Amino acid sequence: MTDQQLALQAINEAQLILEEYLRPRPQNNERILDKLVDVLERPDLVVALSRLQQQNSLAVRK
Repeated sequence: MTDQQLALQAINEAQLILEEYLRPRPQNNERILDKLVDVLERPDLVVALSRLQQQNSLAVRK
């Protein structure tokens, strides 16, 4: 999976979690926040985002 695909997958997962949070029903907000953190702090995603940011920085400098 490419870095871009990994980032898009994480964004999609995060959006679904936020949709769950926004539903008008009783919920465990701590559990929802934990799910969001689990998605956004996955080591493979952190590395992929770092590479994408480096690539973007190099592209902007050119």
